[in-house]
Amino acid sequence: MNNSVGNTARLLGAGLRALLVLTVICGVLYPLAVTGIAQVAFGDKANGSEIKDKSGQVVGSSLIGQTYNLPKNDPNDAEEAAKPDLKWFQPRPSNGLGSNSVNQQYSLILSGATNKAGDNPDLVKLVTDAKDAVIADNSTATYKVRPSDVPADAVTSSGSGLDPNISPEYAKIQVHRVAEQNGLDVKQVEKLVEDNTTGRTLGFMGEPRVNVLELNTALKALTKS
Repeated sequence: MNNSVGNTARLLGAGLRALLVLTVICGVLYPLAVTGIAQVAFGDKANGSEIKDKSGQVVGSSLIGQTYNLPKNDPNDAEEAAKPDLKWFQPRPSNGLGSNSVNQQYSLILSGATNKAGDNPDLVKLVTDAKDAVIADNSTATYKVRPSDVPADAVTSSGSGLDPNISPEYAKIQVHRVAEQNGLDVKQVEKLVEDNTTGRTLGFMGEPRVNVLELNTALKALTKS
């Protein structure tokens, strides 16, 4: 009996020591080491790829798309459609899977695709209406957007619904409207787009892209608005 109790006590002691050692290693030392390496080697990415404006204030993450809309007449009216603020470059449509229903303090889009087929009438109407809006919003007195100029990313959302990037083609057709709305020269705005265009990764992976938040942050610094 005494041997049995002694063996049990030794086993419990060994288990507790192993638990303590593994807790320190896996629960304290390892997370601290990984966090330290991430902060030193990939500080920007480890902190959420934050983008700051000229004053140093964080305005968002380069990984998550934002909307640039005018304030609603009634913030509590869920049925009122948001209208784009045309002085800013506009992102891709953010249809996602609907609105957040848990935290009503923020108007969030649930990440995800609609999974509607290409011939779905609702999807066809969304794309058609979006194309008409792109043509109307971006045509100015001196520049007319042709239907053939509208790229696919201007009228469709991405798989996540929160794509932070647009194609250079979509940015290009917004240049004249942004210049007119902000009282800028078209060449100035074209250079902003050029400076904020990222090429293919390693020269062959993916497509050229423009990060809308980075572009609008640069635009804000230029207009001092």
